[in-house]
Amino acid sequence: MTAILSWNIQWGQGCDGRVDLGRIAAVVANMGGADILCFQEVTRFYPEVDGRGADQVAHLGALLPGYAAIFGPAVDRLGEGNAPRRQFGNLILSRLPVSQAFVHPLPQPAQGGIKHMPRAAVEATVETPEGPLRIVTMHLEYHSARQRAAQIARVRALHAEVAVNAATPPLDPGQGIYAAPVRPASAVLCGDLNLLPGDSEYAALFAPFDDGTPPLKDAWRVARADEPHPPSCGLFDRAQWPEGGHCRDYFAVTPDVAARVRSIECDVRADASDHQPVRIVLSD
Repeated sequence: MTAILSWNIQWGQGCDGRVDLGRIAAVVANMGGADILCFQEVTRFYPEVDGRGADQVAHLGALLPGYAAIFGPAVDRLGEGNAPRRQFGNLILSRLPVSQAFVHPLPQPAQGGIKHMPRAAVEATVETPEGPLRIVTMHLEYHSARQRAAQIARVRALHAEVAVNAATPPLDPGQGIYAAPVRPASAVLCGDLNLLPGDSEYAALFAPFDDGTPPLKDAWRVARADEPHPPSCGLFDRAQWPEGGHCRDYFAVTPDVAARVRSIECDVRADASDHQPVRIVLSD
């Protein structure tokens, strides 16, 4: 079995306003752990966010030993003088071997009059018992539907590009910068997508491709059929989310991975963030 957990951890800030990454690690353990952890909203040296300027990548690594870390900052700003760069983004932690990784900046088309921020998707090729698997985690724009739609289009274009390259691999010299490690079409995409199941952006993400690219399937609907998506956001933090609990967090999988989905669950009891963790288990 391969277990993957996705969670917008809001830099460890719980619904009580206290930043405590130890609670994040405890919730992960209570859910049964995972071979691959995908966290959104992780900071490094950004006191304006977490109030401390901590290196949360290192801190999470210490709390969750045995994982390789792939951090992809969406926001990356130089500090003054010798101060470290302030970073905010997504983190993949893997207990399984990782052969390569990518950070994909996502589109941010101009839209005046609202606040918005850079967004990114982080990708890692992980060697699972069933073979190489691409893991992609992302945090899409909240304030701008236009930017969110452009980001979904880019994610789909990247997926299609990988599928074509997997079908027509380049010449592989075997070593050096032109080496071509396997980058499979098989994929698990996950994260805080900032969209609802009935939104047009949801339909766009899961729409079929017209060029033979393996489509993306909603893993919740694969495993739970017509059961409504669970509330993955707003259950406990009514200050940020006065509308109450609703779904913003998803797993999208290619058809070959969909056939391996054994279970998917959302922990609706955890209040260590404003979002809930979602965990998927794949059969070998």
